[in-house]
Amino acid sequence: MELLLYNLAHPTPLFLVLGLIQLVAIYFVFRAIRTARTPQGAVGWVVFLIATPHFAVPAFLFFGHARYPGYIRMRRAMSEVIATLRREGNKHANDPDIPSDSPLASRISGFERLAGFPSVGGNSTRLLIDGAATFDAIFQAVEAAQSYVLVQFYTIRDDALGRELAALLKARVKAGVAVHVLYDSIGSSGLSKKFLQDLRDAGIDIRNFHALRQARSRFQVNFRNHRKIVVVDGNIGFVGGHNLGEEYLGHSKQMGAWRDTHLRIDGPAVAQLQLAFAEDWLWSSGNKLVLSWRPAPTKDDRRILVMSTGPADRFETGSLYFSNAIGAARERVWIASPYFVPDGDVLTALKLAALRGLDVRLLLPEKRDHWLVWLAGHAYFDEVRRAGVKLLRYPEEDGFLHQKVLLIDDEFAAIGSHNLDNRSCRLNFESSALVFDSDFAAEVEAMLSADMARARPVRRRLDEMGFWLSNAALAARIFAPVL
Repeated sequence: MELLLYNLAHPTPLFLVLGLIQLVAIYFVFRAIRTARTPQGAVGWVVFLIATPHFAVPAFLFFGHARYPGYIRMRRAMSEVIATLRREGNKHANDPDIPSDSPLASRISGFERLAGFPSVGGNSTRLLIDGAATFDAIFQAVEAAQSYVLVQFYTIRDDALGRELAALLKARVKAGVAVHVLYDSIGSSGLSKKFLQDLRDAGIDIRNFHALRQARSRFQVNFRNHRKIVVVDGNIGFVGGHNLGEEYLGHSKQMGAWRDTHLRIDGPAVAQLQLAFAEDWLWSSGNKLVLSWRPAPTKDDRRILVMSTGPADRFETGSLYFSNAIGAARERVWIASPYFVPDGDVLTALKLAALRGLDVRLLLPEKRDHWLVWLAGHAYFDEVRRAGVKLLRYPEEDGFLHQKVLLIDDEFAAIGSHNLDNRSCRLNFESSALVFDSDFAAEVEAMLSADMARARPVRRRLDEMGFWLSNAALAARIFAPVL
């Protein structure tokens, strides 16, 4: 006590710094109570901030944010476009193969309310398995562009693949095509200024998603734009798991072969995919793009809804997307994801589906690219296996599994950027295309069946995986809310 009184009377610089940290920690405690999504999350931050403020204050600066309010205000500027999509969507929404009183129709309606507009028919799809097929298809579409090209990747590399697309985009600009490119500053942190300036000098408008409106905290690493979108002339769209880099072609010595999936869409649903880009562009630049919003229907007539989710949504849309899909299943839930750190609601939905006797399978990689996320996933294995979920690991010798694919019964499937983790469900901007078509579901089933045939089942309990791994996994799970 005497020492405390002396320090109060004769404050040293160190004492002042420690006192300031304590005051900031108290302020962050109130922030955490007001903004945490769950009571458990609030309690976790409060205990952390009070017990070890010197560690917790920096952590809160990086990870203690769960909403993106500025983006919410900006979104209102797109209200006319959204209204147009609703009107156009209703023109193509009638599907004689899906009666309005059928179970599938009721399942679709939940996704439509989350997305804010109807699913649309009149689309064709092409499943793109792995990098060569994906980038060949994207490059061919871009090369034929007549009006504009929209490109958005979480990661853009200044490597052979990145430079190949850059050269193609420059050629299209010379041909009078407008080109707009978005990247995320965290995912593309290694992108050189020379690469960016070279594109700008060629007439390509390339922007960092976060450039115009900075996050509330300059330390903040949440709210990553994890979308992978390409749109050509408003008629052709691509969405999936590939970023723009040589490793996605399997050319990385460290990661080896790269197992990933993308999707090409032609038809009215491309406008929904384009909306996600247009909103992000308005946020990053302050400019509303002049685009075509009425792509013509195709003969294939597949029904599609693009689910673009993020921290600016009114609800926890990413979590509800997975929960609604799993809850809609009557026979089967197959999910392929590189990461498994599930949101609590999604974890419950998976266990309930398995307990109902459904065929619930999770295909995950043995190989790791992020140690902490890989470790945390192990802490959930025993819990879901006890409920009857089948865990399969894509073998390390076959490379890294990065695809984000969802298959429900024989009725619909989704391809996109949503990982089965908290970050995708709550903190990232993501986009996936749900295709409500039995033939497409059969294509996805065949693809996943081939992947699962190569995979190995997880049979060992966590405590049988060794002292280091079992304890490290439990420690990593503490960070699950931001993984």
